Amino acid sequence: NSMVFPITKFSIEKSDGVTCVSKFLKEKTIEFFDIKKPMEVIYNFVDTKKFTPSGTVEVREKFASADEKIIFHVSNFRPVKRLTDIIKIFSLVSKKVNSKLVLIGDGPERQKAEILAEELDLKKQVIFPGKQDCIECIMPLADLFLLPSETESFGVAALEAMSCGVPVVASRVGGLTEVIADGNTGFLLPPGNVEAMAASAIKILTDENLAGKMKESARRRAVEIFDAEIIVPRYERYYNKIQELN
Repeated sequence: NSMVFPITKFSIEKSDGVTCVSKFLKEKTIEFFDIKKPMEVIYNFVDTKKFTPSGTVEVREKFASADEKIIFHVSNFRPVKRLTDIIKIFSLVSKKVNSKLVLIGDGPERQKAEILAEELDLKKQVIFPGKQDCIECIMPLADLFLLPSETESFGVAALEAMSCGVPVVASRVGGLTEVIADGNTGFLLPPGNVEAMAASAIKILTDENLAGKMKESARRRAVEIFDAEIIVPRYERYYNKIQELN
């Protein structure tokens, strides 16, 4: 947008301090807006006391039976989230793993995803519960989180899943490479590579030892690097430093 570009560039250059939620976003901002002023990378954070690995059997039964695995995705269903890729990935996964796919949220791609699920004869296995007020109440129930986005400047949904001890299979794009430790808290694959993402999902869902390690690693990474109690003071320190300089 011709109007947004100069306003954004002006705002960045005239600000006393600027923070970016990932190294990726910082690099893109410098490149796109030709920014010379220093910018601080401070990651997004998660409340790890709120997002914890503690789902209840009663809530789980609303989505799946005891012998079914649960795969989650949470987003605003915009094209960048590649919702139809998620349906295609699940189509391959469901052939090997007795499972349910839960797509939380709403947005422009919902109808397209619903139609594809029907075409692939997955209507009974794909659930669209719409937007949910308490994501942290249901996130711990997932055995896997899928985020095959075209791009992500950070990936808060992936971090919230990790904080709940849920492994993530996602695209190797943007800030996701800084949030997810590939092979440790989940797997990162090229965007659009449905087959590779499905294979990685099947690996996690069928190997209890691997899934257990990834669940622990995901939770540990969220707590040790992205906890609100670690990140919020960094914002405060940065704000105080900028005040002193100005």
